[in-house]
Amino acid sequence: MNLALFDLDNTLLSGDSDYEWAKFLVDKGVVDAKTQNANNERFYAAYKAGTLDIDEFMSFQLAPLARHNRDVLEQWHAEFVSTRIRPLMSRKSRALVTRHLDAYDLCAVVTATNCFLAGAVVREYGITHLVSTIAATDTDGQFTGKPRGEPAFRDNKIVRVAAWLESLGLHWNSFARSFFYSDSLNDLPLMQVVTNPVAVDPDPTLAAHAEHCGWSTISLRDSNDDNGT
Repeated sequence: MNLALFDLDNTLLSGDSDYEWAKFLVDKGVVDAKTQNANNERFYAAYKAGTLDIDEFMSFQLAPLARHNRDVLEQWHAEFVSTRIRPLMSRKSRALVTRHLDAYDLCAVVTATNCFLAGAVVREYGITHLVSTIAATDTDGQFTGKPRGEPAFRDNKIVRVAAWLESLGLHWNSFARSFFYSDSLNDLPLMQVVTNPVAVDPDPTLAAHAEHCGWSTISLRDSNDDNGT
C-alpha cells in the first residue's frame, strides 16, 4: 500500500477555496465588502510570497463562522461548493485521485484550509481522510471563531500527518511509497519528507526547487481552465 497526500488549493482545485469563500461572503452581503476584499487580497498575496502570518489569517478566516448559526452556514456552504468549488475541480485532478483510490492507496487531503470549508470539498473527490486546520466549536456545534490546536500549515503539516498516521496504527515507513502533490513553496517541508514529491502547476520557488531536486512536475489544469498559480 502507498500513501497519497494532496494539497487542496491550487493543486486539486484550480483556485483557492479560502479566497473564494471570502468573496462568496462579500457577495452574500454578510461581511463588509471593502474590509473583506482588502484583507483577502493581502493574505492571499502573503501566502503566495511565503510570508503569511497563519495566526492572523486564521482570525480573519474563522471570525465570520462565529457570527452565524451553524444551520445557515451549512446552507451557504452547500451553495458555495455548487457554484464556486465544483467549477474548480478539473477532470485531471479527479482522474489523479481516482487512480490512487483504485490502487487502494491510503489517500488524504492535507491543507491549511479549515475543516468546515475543506470537508465537503474533499468528499466531492471521494476522499475520506482530511488533515486540516480544525475550526473549533462549542458543545452546541457552533463555531467559536478560533482554531483548535495548531493550524495545518508548513512544518505543522508534517506533525499533523504523523499524528493522523499514528491514530491509524501506521507511520511513514508503513508504505512502499509516499506521494505529496502540491503547488506551493509553503509545502516544501512536507514534500521533503515523502518519497515521491510532485510539484503541481508550481509557483516559481517550488518549480525551481523541483527542477534542482529532480522532482516530478505535472499540471492538473484542464485546457479550458482560466485559473492558474
